[in-house]
Amino acid sequence: MTETQLQIPVDDVELEGNLDVPAEASGLVVFAHGSGSSRKSPRNNFVAEVIRKRGLGTLLFDLLTEEEDRVRENRFDIPLLTDRLVAVTRWLQDRDATRGLNIGYFGSSTGAASALRAAVRLQGDVSAVVSRGGRVDLAEEVLSDVHVPTLFIVGGADTQVLERNREAYERLSSEKELHVVEGAGHLFEGEGELEEVADVAADWFAETLR
Repeated sequence: MTETQLQIPVDDVELEGNLDVPAEASGLVVFAHGSGSSRKSPRNNFVAEVIRKRGLGTLLFDLLTEEEDRVRENRFDIPLLTDRLVAVTRWLQDRDATRGLNIGYFGSSTGAASALRAAVRLQGDVSAVVSRGGRVDLAEEVLSDVHVPTLFIVGGADTQVLERNREAYERLSSEKELHVVEGAGHLFEGEGELEEVADVAADWFAETLR
């Protein structure tokens, strides 16, 4: 396992990131966090650990600097977050340690919208998308242009987000799946709920990034 703490240069700032790549990894999952979250998110770190056990690399990074994150509007600036995700993906493609790896996106909340938009921008360079409790409605105008295998994971008790995900799901023409974690709320805090999210996501990436 190659574990590296990174400062990724983007837009005249440096974004903090943690890159973990198992030996002979075939793919790399890049995490796009939701509003107010960061590379330190315990939920995403748990999911990342499960994904790495399947032989895939992970990158958890901050879409915003600490200073930028203090401005609440930045957290919901989906075009900015998309630009950052695209730039970081291209940066990974230029690095010896990650060049040639199949790339997937794991997006949470608003990060799911930027993941879908970035996947459309980088046609052919992104191989899969997974959304956890995603605000996929914030990417509604690009949904018909998503051409990679896409998995939506939503809590059954997260009714408003579930409704938005069902509507977005119908507009996808790619290989797709909607997985509902019965009884779960937006944060998947109940017993076994986050484990289910991690297992389903890891299965999806293991299948699509090899």
